[in-house]
Amino acid sequence: MIFTRQDFISWVDLVINTLLEWFSSPGFYGQLAIMFLAGVIAFAVAHFLKQRSIFQIAQTEETSQGFRGLLFALEPLVFPFVQILVLALSVDISQELVGESQLLRISESAAVIFLLYSIISNFVKNKLIKNLIIWVVIPASILHVFDALEDVTHYLDTIALQIGNIKVSAYGILRMIVFGTLLFWLGRLSRSAGNRIIRRQEEIDIGTRELFAKLFEVALAIIIFVLLLQLMGINLTALAVFGGALGVGLGFGLQSIATNFISGIILLLDRSLTVGDFIELEDGKKGTIREMNMRSTTVETYDGKDIMVPNERFMNSTFINWTHKNPRQRYSIDISVAYSTDLDQLFPLLKEVLKSHPKVIHGPEFDLDEQPDAEIKGFGDSGIDILIEFWMEGIDDGENRVGGDLLLMIWRALKEHNIQIPFPQREVTIIGHRPLE
Repeated sequence: MIFTRQDFISWVDLVINTLLEWFSSPGFYGQLAIMFLAGVIAFAVAHFLKQRSIFQIAQTEETSQGFRGLLFALEPLVFPFVQILVLALSVDISQELVGESQLLRISESAAVIFLLYSIISNFVKNKLIKNLIIWVVIPASILHVFDALEDVTHYLDTIALQIGNIKVSAYGILRMIVFGTLLFWLGRLSRSAGNRIIRRQEEIDIGTRELFAKLFEVALAIIIFVLLLQLMGINLTALAVFGGALGVGLGFGLQSIATNFISGIILLLDRSLTVGDFIELEDGKKGTIREMNMRSTTVETYDGKDIMVPNERFMNSTFINWTHKNPRQRYSIDISVAYSTDLDQLFPLLKEVLKSHPKVIHGPEFDLDEQPDAEIKGFGDSGIDILIEFWMEGIDDGENRVGGDLLLMIWRALKEHNIQIPFPQREVTIIGHRPLE
């Protein structure tokens, strides 16, 4: 069906004839008078409600700020709502007195659209939903007012592309865009809410929670995809053969994505990685796992960077999980002292320095191998090499800068007890040197 020039001329003639018929009818002016009177009554009633009703409570000090804010937000909706009620009564009155009510019915529909626009302006903050209502819902409501909505949808449905048993029409595509946008918005909210609810289940271990969250995302994506096909009017049974061939092609093209997805599920099932683990990759990059999704794992470094690591990389390469089994870690510090140092005095001094740091593990409740320790590592060219070992909760990085603190504390203790830190010394002998005459 094509909208030709002759169809446009016929539509314009119909509009002109309808308007001329209205203007020549006494009932039209009677409806205008009733509509004007209804507007005056609606304005008076709305003004009375605003001045004499609960909306005055919003100005009292006893009312909470949230309640006052709600009342102030509802106040602009009073007049449109009262206008709809008065026009609804005016339709019956006009039908009884004048015998016609078409103009008042159009006015009532326009009042409903105005109320809808007021609600959007005052309550809808999401830009996507606001634009969707302004550019889709309101124009559809206007077409409905003039009884043109069905004709427009029928015309758009005739503009179609037929491929075998699959029919794709302009109306189906438009409907898919509108409702698809709404579905994706609702899907994003549902995914966030669902993941938040799943991750709050403390009785389930964190790995299982992440697995359930990922499966929830997959199920939600499949549901949205099926609904979009239904909105386009595509029969799912007609896609069976086509979907099989497409699946084979996509299997080669999307092999990497599928591999990452399966790798992510395996990682969650074997619990080798969980959110919160501190890991070190094969290339030396370190960070804490902040998020595990269907395609990749987000590793947050201590300098504020996010590293997106494909899940298959954890299956094909070596990585170190520092905190998966035990959050306690052992670290070492190397120092050197002069050969003249009293080691029997040095070792107890170093242990006391280590114990004085609040992050270092010490005390009778811990095992002997987790206590602070100092020992001879070797004999160097300029002094005795000392190995200092300590255990702590967490990683010695970021907010836990224990190693740097201990170096400063050790330096102060050695300086206080006059213990020298040697520096390289060399004796140079010049062979064949003649003294100056």
